[in-house]
Amino acid sequence: QVQLVESGGGLVQAGGSLRLSCAASGNIRSINAMGWYRQAPGKQRELVATITSGGSTNYADSVKGRFTISRDNAKNTVYLQMNSLKPEDTAVYSCKVDFRLYLIDYTYAYWGQGTQVTVSS
Repeated sequence: QVQLVESGGGLVQAGGSLRLSCAASGNIRSINAMGWYRQAPGKQRELVATITSGGSTNYADSVKGRFTISRDNAKNTVYLQMNSLKPEDTAVYSCKVDFRLYLIDYTYAYWGQGTQVTVSS
């Protein structure tokens, strides 16, 4: 069984910083892409940032230059460093991990439980 555990959300003032973590555990053979998504009230979920197994990154235009995604492959963990936060960054942030299990030729995609990020003005 595979689990994703997120941490690091909270309340911060505009201009502040937060760091989100998402750790995957279980009988994982390999992890492909990892990413962060967010959903604000009344809006659709949107991509924030992704990172491949080789370290290539992709960011939403709205967070470029402010957010940094990284991963620690030894710990099966993906991070999102969020700086210069704005009230419009307020949302539930969820990680997504694409992984493969031993003896099964299939790539799974799991989502974390989500963590609230609230930025006050």
